[in-house]
Amino acid sequence: MRNLLMAVLAMVSGIYFLGRVQANQEARAETPSPAIAAASAAQDAETKNQTEPEAAAEPAESSEAVAQALPEPAQKPEALDGPVLDARAVLGMQGQEPSPAAEHAPAAGEADALPNTAELPLEARPIAYVVDAPISYYAQSGDSLGVLAVRYGVDASEIRSTGEIPAKGFIPAGQLLLIPNKLGETSPGTKIFPDSEVANSPSAVGFDLEAYVASAGGYLASYQEPLYANGMKTGAEIVAIVAKEFAIHPRLLLALLEYESNWVFGQPASEEARSYPLGFIQEGKVGLYKQLVMAAGVIESGYYGWREGTVVALTFPDGRSLRLAAELNCGSVGMMYYFAQKFNFDDWYLRLYGEHAFVETYNAMFGNAWLIAQEFEPLFTPAVLQPELILPFEPGVTWSYTGGPHAAWGAAQVLAAIDFAPPSAATGCLANNAWVVASAAGLVVRSENGAVVVDLDGDGLEETGWNLIYLHIATTDRVPVGTWLEQGQRIGHPSCEGGSSTGTHLHMARKYNGEWVPAEGPLAFDLQGWEARAGRFDYKGWLVRGDEVITANLFGAQEAHISREK
Repeated sequence: MRNLLMAVLAMVSGIYFLGRVQANQEARAETPSPAIAAASAAQDAETKNQTEPEAAAEPAESSEAVAQALPEPAQKPEALDGPVLDARAVLGMQGQEPSPAAEHAPAAGEADALPNTAELPLEARPIAYVVDAPISYYAQSGDSLGVLAVRYGVDASEIRSTGEIPAKGFIPAGQLLLIPNKLGETSPGTKIFPDSEVANSPSAVGFDLEAYVASAGGYLASYQEPLYANGMKTGAEIVAIVAKEFAIHPRLLLALLEYESNWVFGQPASEEARSYPLGFIQEGKVGLYKQLVMAAGVIESGYYGWREGTVVALTFPDGRSLRLAAELNCGSVGMMYYFAQKFNFDDWYLRLYGEHAFVETYNAMFGNAWLIAQEFEPLFTPAVLQPELILPFEPGVTWSYTGGPHAAWGAAQVLAAIDFAPPSAATGCLANNAWVVASAAGLVVRSENGAVVVDLDGDGLEETGWNLIYLHIATTDRVPVGTWLEQGQRIGHPSCEGGSSTGTHLHMARKYNGEWVPAEGPLAFDLQGWEARAGRFDYKGWLVRGDEVITANLFGAQEAHISREK
């Protein structure tokens, strides 16, 4: 029966297009209270008159420069009819306090079946279906009601199930949903790549990157490159740095290097392949590190855009747009988005579904990705709750909420980070004696280049469980690796270290099982009851606790002031 239902699922697909920039921003839902509505109007007015806020931290290269080099996010094409939607608009979540995740009882979901590669389309053409019976859809890890409504172009109230559907939490993996079929031409719906092989997930634990590169014996094994203040680094070390900082799987990066330019097992065939191993031929993007950073930013923009409901279509270099099949998973969309930035439809299709598709290279190097994923997925379940977190500064000291949800790291468009600035008599990058403290107890597993990462489960791994990332922590007095911190203990002083910044501040983000966790959504950032809400633009937004509202303000205005009671 399940195979039959899965076959039905493979025959129906769809998507609803949503751009990341103006079209998406204008579509965000209205705020839930007069206080936030007024704050929103003030933020919009302020946005027209102020300069861009600081970029998210990236130790070796300005994320603003990377963002400028990435392809522009797609805008809604005229060919795609219907209103532009957003997951928050569908559910009215903008600025509203979600129900506690604890209210949603965990349900054991059956793991997704392995995709049947024999069912891959044989021709390079989009898939078109007749609007008929409702679509039978089995929820995947990380699915939420609002995002599914956006992907299928329906209202949340139109999605039905025999069981209860959590309105604002994760839907149990495997739960059967009936969704109206309102979609037309879409991409193929076959899942091509698992989530756990894109994110730097538990499946990366134990993978010996240096040994693999050395045994492969290709160009990468002997490659070296000066990496800013970090000095000369080997090819394997550079891959490891990008994997760690961007939370992207090292095996994926290696497979891309081999597929694009034969760097792992062979030799690049041209000077262009040596200088631009991943094919991003742009001024200032020469070398392995910058090419990997570009690739990570593009893949994660697609991956998390699908997770958050802000990317639901592809736009190819020639301007053609294609809706993504709504039943796809984040890992598949990340790879589809990556190749769509570089190739027009026919070449894109061959690289994903052809005889020499990327996945064939990956499987030859590491084994079947879906078989590997079976041991580690799902990465999220409805039972996952954010641990209790306190505001990351000492009691009695007034800080400012200077940045609402924005990019967690570099140019990857996942709105997982928020910013706080300490009290200061002047603006700019100045030394400050205020202390950043641990929001939760844990083990310090990284302390370098302005970044401190605290592993909350204490196993010493960033790939598993909850990790908190504190960026722009000054070298002076910064807590060392290996330290066990209790909640409220000092981590270090805020600064501008660790990336491009316009002023001294703290940039804070969360990861779970190697994935960045969006600041707003099913696992909203919650600091002593203050929950993050996104504004219409990156860095805008609010912290909401009951009827209290703190408005993000880059300049630390009165409405941004916040202090910790205990």
